[in-house]
Amino acid sequence: MDRFDRIFALHKFLAGHRRPVPLENIMARLECSRATAKRIIHDMRHYLDAPIVYDRQYRGYCYDRNAERPYELPGLWFSAAELHALLAVEHLLEEVGPGLLKREIAPLKARIRGLLEKQHTGGRGLTDRIKILTMGRRAPDQTIFSTVATATARRQRLAIQYHARSNNEISRRTISPQHLAYYRDNWYVDAWCHLRQEMRTFSLERVISAQLLETKARDISNKKLGAYFTSAYGIFSGAPRQTAILRFTPQRARWVAEENWHPLQHGRFLDEGSYELRVPYNDARELIMEILKHGAEVVVIGPEQLRNAVAAQLKAASSQY
Repeated sequence: MDRFDRIFALHKFLAGHRRPVPLENIMARLECSRATAKRIIHDMRHYLDAPIVYDRQYRGYCYDRNAERPYELPGLWFSAAELHALLAVEHLLEEVGPGLLKREIAPLKARIRGLLEKQHTGGRGLTDRIKILTMGRRAPDQTIFSTVATATARRQRLAIQYHARSNNEISRRTISPQHLAYYRDNWYVDAWCHLRQEMRTFSLERVISAQLLETKARDISNKKLGAYFTSAYGIFSGAPRQTAILRFTPQRARWVAEENWHPLQHGRFLDEGSYELRVPYNDARELIMEILKHGAEVVVIGPEQLRNAVAAQLKAASSQY
């Protein structure tokens, strides 16, 4: 723990105690010697105007109770651990978002690195050791991403051109963005579609153009949004129509039992060590892809329609070899 960390820790320590704190307790909290603890107290008094007083009755240090207001450290203070955490968050945003807030965050990032260098804890050590490995990422246009993000934050409508993969057609729509979603290495906007008069999910890399409108976005209640987003499997939202019953081998169960496929899923271990997972779903397409990923380690017990669809995919794949 360095000087900056100890000042920050002592402030929180004194502010969090009603009674004066003995010097031995301060030494233990700051992980330092008696001389260092007294030097930190001296520096806070003389350089940061901290009203630290010694109470002879309790033989300890505290903030002056007669002060007009509770003492706060001047400016914005972070410990080295918190500064590293901020840098890590910035790095995560930089990796998953196409320039998300890059220009706005740059000055803060430089300031954080400067503070860490002054504390001799380094600024690049942690972020250089964070690796985010993506697979199947489809990067949206940065300008379109920024426009959609702005509309979502300001609660304004958007006029978009959208190229749908399902029918390979381009449509013009007005939407009211509700949420930006980062799902499986790709960005989506969940919005009220004024053309279809219902909630829809749009893949951002399929948005050809986006224009910010002056009209306020239509607000959807949290209850309705919750029902829309959590009622079906994955990105294919909508009320669940069926529940998939999947049985995994004992070998694969060790992984699947700890995975979260759906907020309303239900899983249990069977007597022979296999694992049964029940997942509600609306559109089976993405669920089928997830099932196929496990190959021979999973069997679809039901419903029959899903079982047949998975079997057909496996037979079609086998016929090519």
